[in-house]
Amino acid sequence: MLLLAMSLLACKGPAPIDYEPVRFIAIGDTGEGNTTQHDVAAAMQTVCADQGCDFVLLLGDNIYDVGVSGTDDPQWQEKFELPYANLDMPFYAVLGNHDYAQLNDYEVAGHQVAYSAVSDKWNMPNRFYKFVEQNIGFYGLDTQGIQLGAEFMEVDLLAQQQTWMDQELGPDQEDRSEWNIAFGHHPYLSNGEHGNAGSYDLLPEGTALSGAFIKEFVESKLCGKVDLYLSGHDHDREWFEADCEGTQFIVSGAGAKLRDFDEAQPTVYADDQTAGFFWFEINDRDLRVQAWDRNGVMNHEGGWSKAVED
Repeated sequence: MLLLAMSLLACKGPAPIDYEPVRFIAIGDTGEGNTTQHDVAAAMQTVCADQGCDFVLLLGDNIYDVGVSGTDDPQWQEKFELPYANLDMPFYAVLGNHDYAQLNDYEVAGHQVAYSAVSDKWNMPNRFYKFVEQNIGFYGLDTQGIQLGAEFMEVDLLAQQQTWMDQELGPDQEDRSEWNIAFGHHPYLSNGEHGNAGSYDLLPEGTALSGAFIKEFVESKLCGKVDLYLSGHDHDREWFEADCEGTQFIVSGAGAKLRDFDEAQPTVYADDQTAGFFWFEINDRDLRVQAWDRNGVMNHEGGWSKAVED
């Protein structure tokens, strides 16, 4: 009887983990310190008070127009600390093109990494990094480094991130989270002025400035390996119908200013007329997403569920 009981226990295996829900906001292109940024921040505060928020993903162009001069630059107060003073939660940030002084100033961008040691709210432990919440792995990308690669950068951040993603999500990596979400500044798909990766409005097409490296990176390192890629860069809110091997694409770049759509690729939701953000909740295998505007109005709600693996 004792042997039978032990055998049954061995077959039963570990009990399933009861994950807590994870709730967060994704917003980009925020660093203006203007009325729009403050209005959107107030709407974020309302939504977080009503529905809960654990953290914010900040999707680049954190300080317009040319980044910061150091960790004591007054712009930190004007364009980050004061607008979000009433949001008592971590902000996980990634770099945008303006954070590199609009192109490739490696030292200027590094000030934002260093600010993690100064602020209680700001989190950017490296130019690219991973953190885990419950059953979700989050991968913060330096897409300006990916876009420019060794051609324009003093450090080859493209090659570094290719190797890193292979280590994190490659075919031999078994210890991965149930959900995997990548977030960066530059979009893969966009109806905004900048357009799709590989065809960005910074010509000539097919070169680094057109986003050719970003297109290849997403298709080889993210498609089918992460559930969702979040980005900004274009100043609008978009959730695309198209996916890439199951990877969904959302642009949330309406944190402080707007720009009209140039294209009309099919979307689940799209708006270029009102600033705002996306709010997410992941509860075990269910993801819920909401689009909110600066007036505290929910404009869209949707989501999807992950199939239970055998």
